[in-house]
Amino acid sequence: MRRGIWLGALGLALVAVVAVAAARGAGPAAFSGRRAMGHARQLMRLGPRIPGSNASVQAREYIADQLRRAGWEVETTKFAYGGLPLANVIAKRGEGPIVIIGTHYDTRPLADRDPEDRSVPVPGANDGTSGTAVLLELARVLDPAATEDMQVWLAFFDAEDSGEIANWEWAVGSRELARRLANEPGSRPEYVIIIDMIGAAGQTIHYEWSSSLWLQEKLWALAAELGYGDMFVPRYKHHVIADHTPFLQIGLEAALLIDLDYPYWHTQRDTLDKLDAQSLQRVGRLLQVWLEEEPLATRAVSR
Repeated sequence: MRRGIWLGALGLALVAVVAVAAARGAGPAAFSGRRAMGHARQLMRLGPRIPGSNASVQAREYIADQLRRAGWEVETTKFAYGGLPLANVIAKRGEGPIVIIGTHYDTRPLADRDPEDRSVPVPGANDGTSGTAVLLELARVLDPAATEDMQVWLAFFDAEDSGEIANWEWAVGSRELARRLANEPGSRPEYVIIIDMIGAAGQTIHYEWSSSLWLQEKLWALAAELGYGDMFVPRYKHHVIADHTPFLQIGLEAALLIDLDYPYWHTQRDTLDKLDAQSLQRVGRLLQVWLEEEPLATRAVSR
């Protein structure tokens, strides 16, 4: 009798686990790391996406087309820096409080950390492509119900990665958006989440020192619930100037998800073979579940 009751309880528990998994992106609209890899391949075929280049223009055309196909309202914001024409691509859906999920699509003009040749551009498979690929797949799978009471912006920034080359700043594209938001009080987002260099095999993502702690705590806790605790390590390791920085500087809450232990960072070996569909899958599913479950979470709420 006890054994029968225990088996029945186990069966009910398994049903509950399956139901939770289905609700958390395991159904037909689940995030696909394989599809994200497909976007990465398409972008890498364009070559290095140096700001102002033809490849950069083609990349943002591809991004905008994929977003429109997924049913998002797309805005391309053109601006200039260093004498070059640049542009951010922002996809919007929903009404209400704003949440921004961002990445950069440009690649670094010089492989200045390469052990052999520092005169060539960085291919940018992980640094510039992985985050873009994840957000394009997220645009396809995000449940429209998630934007019934809020507005989600998926932001693709130009010119993040030319810092300290020819006197350029870091994070030029996100600085442009941050300046605009600072002058438009009605467009002030609840928070900003930036992903960068998140697609490599052996993925390990630590807390970043300048990011909003409450936001990191909640994201990493959700990652642990999803079974990604080995990859999302809730300990500080790096401090980075990246696309989250301009938003922090205007007083917004922002967090950066980055794997800065990537050995091919800013080298000519940052190539497509270094990407892993499962790494893309983990970050994409984390963002999907976050936006669909608790997108307006505040620091006062604990899981």
